[in-house]
Amino acid sequence: MGYRTLLRDHRGLLSIAFLAMFSSSLGQSFFIGLFQAPISDRLGLTAGQFGTAYATVTLLAGFAMLRFGPVIDWVAPRRFALVVLGVLFAGVALLTLSPWWLTGLLGLGLVRLCGQGMMTHLGNTLAGREFVSLRGRALGLTGLGIMLGETLLPPLIAALLVWLGWQQLWWLFVLVLALLWGPLLLRGPWPKAPGKRPDRAQGRDGPRPFREARFWQLLPLLMILPVTMTGLFIYQARMTEDLGSTLTVYALALTGMGLAKLPGALLGGRWVDRLGPVRLARLYLLPFALALVVAITVGGHAGVWALMVGGGLAMGAQESIATSLLVRLWGAEHLGTVRATLSAAMVFSTGIAPAVLGLALDLGASFSLVLVGMLAFLVTGWTLAQGVLASPEARGA
Repeated sequence: MGYRTLLRDHRGLLSIAFLAMFSSSLGQSFFIGLFQAPISDRLGLTAGQFGTAYATVTLLAGFAMLRFGPVIDWVAPRRFALVVLGVLFAGVALLTLSPWWLTGLLGLGLVRLCGQGMMTHLGNTLAGREFVSLRGRALGLTGLGIMLGETLLPPLIAALLVWLGWQQLWWLFVLVLALLWGPLLLRGPWPKAPGKRPDRAQGRDGPRPFREARFWQLLPLLMILPVTMTGLFIYQARMTEDLGSTLTVYALALTGMGLAKLPGALLGGRWVDRLGPVRLARLYLLPFALALVVAITVGGHAGVWALMVGGGLAMGAQESIATSLLVRLWGAEHLGTVRATLSAAMVFSTGIAPAVLGLALDLGASFSLVLVGMLAFLVTGWTLAQGVLASPEARGA
């Protein structure tokens, strides 16, 4: 069964998961970054203060994911979506309308938590749990929701800012999301609550990934792309300077990265269904590894393009591979808990990574040396994961 049949037979559920991923744009860094200056002015913060505040609320959102993310394992998905949407829109109200900086930052934190955090969590968990034989393809299609937001919204917002203020644009986006979600919430094919809440008092408990060695062995492999790509995005000026390229080339290559995500997602989803997540987990980072080698040895415009396109191919494939692997290891009934733990770990790591890379650059490291460190991190993460990927649980034995 291919993508066409999947869309024909399951378009309702796929629409819910896809829209959840697209709605996450409201809390993604690329969207908030477009409004950094006016938000800082409204809250009375300097650029540096805004960066510190943003990192703080992001880390707090990561802790909140650990607490509230697992509830999707026992709460009906429709109710989960209603609550997340309600809190997300409340966060937008606080951020855009509050006259006090503290409540404004609270709104920013809620937007980060419910946008990038919970909406992504909802879309991936639904696609990963409700599909079995077509899980890879379903996750690949669902992931296109984020890619649509990354591709469509920045130029659209740039055009609309000519006529509208930034608060009006936020509420226009909220109105569009409300109109899109309304029919799905009323008549969508929502699955029932997947299970009952674990009763720890009676000894029935869900998994605790942070207490399992296999989770820690697998975590570096799954964090390589978020950590390294965050560093490339944050320090783009230093990267292009040290590699002998320009920011103009970087901007074009960034578009190439967005385009590369599409075949990465669609082919990755198809191959997960055909070859299995374990085999793909061993291979999907190869384009990015080759890109790092090109950037280190060749540099220049070719190095920048290689990093963006190689990273895009791998990022497009990662979600279907990672979620399918989590289902294989921990079971679909616990996917919400394990995915929430993984999401929180990624939030923590991507919050710390810019500080570590910045310290290395301040100490005089060239960006080529930073890229060597990224390649070493990739090889180490891949090596650590091999024990888990070879286990009977991963192989389905």
